Amino acid sequence: MRTSQLFAPTLRQVSGEVELTSHKLLLRAGYIRQLAAGVYSLLPLGLRVVHRIETIIREEMDRAGAQEVLLPALHPLELWEQSGRAEYWGDELMKLKDRGGRPFCLGGTHEEVITSLVGSSVRSYRELPVTLYQIQTKFRDDPRPRGGLIRVREFTMKDAYSFDRDVPGLDRSYDAMVEAYHRILQRLGVTYHVVLASGGGIGGWDTKEFEMPTEVGESHYLICDQCGYAATPEVAEFAPQEIALSEEPLLPLARVDTPEQRTIEQVTAFLGLPAKKLAKTLIYVTGNRVIAALVRGDRELSEDKLKAALGVMKLQMADAEVIRRVTSAPVGFAGPVGIREAEIVADEELRGERNFVTGGNEGDLHLRNVNWDRDFAVSQWAKLRCAEAGDPCPCGGALTALRGIELAHVFKLGTIYSDVLDATYLDEAGERKSIVMGCYGIGSTRLVASIVEQCHDENGIVWPPSVAPFDAEVILVNQDDAVQVELAARLYGEFRAAGFDTLLEDRAERPGVKFKDADLIGIPIQVVVGRLAGEGKVEVRRRGGESRTVAADESLTTARELLSGG
Repeated sequence: MRTSQLFAPTLRQVSGEVELTSHKLLLRAGYIRQLAAGVYSLLPLGLRVVHRIETIIREEMDRAGAQEVLLPALHPLELWEQSGRAEYWGDELMKLKDRGGRPFCLGGTHEEVITSLVGSSVRSYRELPVTLYQIQTKFRDDPRPRGGLIRVREFTMKDAYSFDRDVPGLDRSYDAMVEAYHRILQRLGVTYHVVLASGGGIGGWDTKEFEMPTEVGESHYLICDQCGYAATPEVAEFAPQEIALSEEPLLPLARVDTPEQRTIEQVTAFLGLPAKKLAKTLIYVTGNRVIAALVRGDRELSEDKLKAALGVMKLQMADAEVIRRVTSAPVGFAGPVGIREAEIVADEELRGERNFVTGGNEGDLHLRNVNWDRDFAVSQWAKLRCAEAGDPCPCGGALTALRGIELAHVFKLGTIYSDVLDATYLDEAGERKSIVMGCYGIGSTRLVASIVEQCHDENGIVWPPSVAPFDAEVILVNQDDAVQVELAARLYGEFRAAGFDTLLEDRAERPGVKFKDADLIGIPIQVVVGRLAGEGKVEVRRRGGESRTVAADESLTTARELLSGG
């Protein structure tokens, strides 16, 4: 490819609203262009990078025994309603109707579709295990798209799904996919942490995220400074801490008018108290049970830990109608004193507190000097709060906070989807059983931006060789110099013949423009054919690294040495 023929419109500057470095560089270097908020076109350079990433993904999926399929992006909405996720996803699920009025949605993920496919096809245990994957466009109506390709409404993702007879089989399939993800990310040349995480809207257990540490990431996780244990705050374990009972005397329960003061911030400011003196009451529903969960006001409740304490797989926030039924109050004023029809589950940290503030179960009312051993009964004590930086790791080290970009996510689903979508098989005894599932996702377009976020310098992108749009760029400094033109053309041909995907910079531009664009675009090897061409010499540069002046005939060997770090 010649640069004079390449559609790669570079920019010297971008809008001040563009914040992330990867977003700026991908725009400036001509890899992407925005069509609408969270919707981007991939230009030729960008698509080349995506293709190289996806080639690595396909090679490692195939190596792990997975088989590629391509599922529809257009889903009948009733399939999502059958799984119960249409309501959970809400407005994030992009919905439409066909001309006959039948409701559809654009796939934000494909658990329902793949489960339906396998459930209608597999009959016997002899057909299991099987792992299927696809690389497909996903659609999510994110209310806050940002960061270029990091958070978007339309993106490309590889999602894989394993189908097994039992949990031991799932464990083997899961381990194979985790190992494949390690190989993928290592080949991509990025630094990452494997982080225990929540199943969120997908569900399941033994969930792990592959996080790339970066200060601009939207993910938050904790990592031990000694043993390397890493987990999101929702699931992170921390060593038990001694709970000392407060020595405050029990004070009389008191009602306090708090007009329109619903949030912790509002109530603490209104009462002039620190947040740790409040106890939040959060109302949940699981099956036919109503749960009132209590945590200290300066802590965050972990729904994962609450589900574990209750021994349930599904949990959802109660709506205003349920809250009013059990508390007699509007949202924002729930409390444990006098609550009806609800089990009270309290975080262990509250055992040591006295005289705290809670909602009063009336509109515009809070209670002061509430005490669990006097004013209400706790059905169950459990560790409910999210972990925080500074909490002790079970190994004795300290948990520190990091931010990151989620690159990949793996889940053990069990029979969450196969139960409700009737994906079953007959075992050796002829007994019908639900297929045991796992799912594994990695975003190919997000990886483009993530790699740039980690691999750049002040001059532009520094692509790892495995994913760069081209392997080498031959830079013709002066297109009016016949010797340079001839040598550049010869080296361009030799590099291509040797298996280097090569770009020839042959534009009628000033040398400074060519060099700046070459650094901006970030191709790993630059072969500069300039004033030394008459002596049969060229400069071979590793982008962001070493530069050597060598005989033109040695340029290929030098390029290979520089790529290998030799």
